[in-house]
Amino acid sequence: MRLTVIALIATMLAWPPISANAQEQNPDITAVIEQQIQAFQDNDLNEAFSYASPMIQRKFGSAAIFGQMVESGYPMVWRPSSYRMDRLIETDAGLVQIVMFEDATGRLHEAGYLMKMIDGKWLINGVHVR
Repeated sequence: MRLTVIALIATMLAWPPISANAQEQNPDITAVIEQQIQAFQDNDLNEAFSYASPMIQRKFGSAAIFGQMVESGYPMVWRPSSYRMDRLIETDAGLVQIVMFEDATGRLHEAGYLMKMIDGKWLINGVHVR
């Protein structure tokens, strides 16, 4: 699992720089992200995993392993005190929805959700938190 997490982090760090092409919110994209966050809060790992792209699902192999990675590596996503959707940005890698998270200690985190359209539906293809 550790190698999988390292591979995912390396993939996210390889994202091209964000362009200046910000777009209006896409309700389909924000709904997917909000549904995944709610699934984590409900401890419904299968539901949360269903919003991940096939590439992410292959990397982690199971909802349980995926959930462990999010809980340990992204606690602000796992149990946010609050969050809000920010801007949608067009990058060379695709659309990135910026989400602002507040963690349990009150610290703010900016997360970029790389989104991918697969079979007519938006899925999460990676998350990078700064």
